Amino acid sequence: MSENEQKLFIDMVGRLSWETQLHLDERHHHFYVNKVIIVLISILLVVLAVINVYYVAILYRDLNGIVNNMDSMHTYMQKVSDRMAHITTMVERFDRHMRHMDQIESSTQAMARMMPEIAEEMHLIRGDVALMDQEMGRMSGGMAHIDQRFHHMADGVAVMRFHVWTISRPMGSLNPLLP
Repeated sequence: MSENEQKLFIDMVGRLSWETQLHLDERHHHFYVNKVIIVLISILLVVLAVINVYYVAILYRDLNGIVNNMDSMHTYMQKVSDRMAHITTMVERFDRHMRHMDQIESSTQAMARMMPEIAEEMHLIRGDVALMDQEMGRMSGGMAHIDQRFHHMADGVAVMRFHVWTISRPMGSLNPLLP
């Protein structure tokens, strides 16, 4: 090889070495930047995981509170339903007593024939008693309807309680993992 060729070869190897070192430095810089970004993202993900676990714990506690409230609501609804059934029974008994008012009215008519001065007042009572009997019949039907509605509401609360309990049960499996 001639001296010129050797010089060109040495220059070329020198440039190649310089370019290689430049490439290695640049690669090292990019690896460092990637490492910093990965560490920052990892820290962010850990913070988000801690926050999510905290929110799951709060959600679990709140869902347990909702289930407990639904249990107490179901208990109170059952009590109200029982009381409404009792009221319905009392209204039906009162309605039966009101039906005896017709017999009283006929007896009163006989008295009115004997006592003409009372006859006019008894006639007015007859219309009021018939109206009262009609209203009590409606009230008895309304109370039975209300009792049925309360029974449906109590059943709905029982179904909601079951579904909320079903939703919150998997959250309970996270309790051993929570701080």
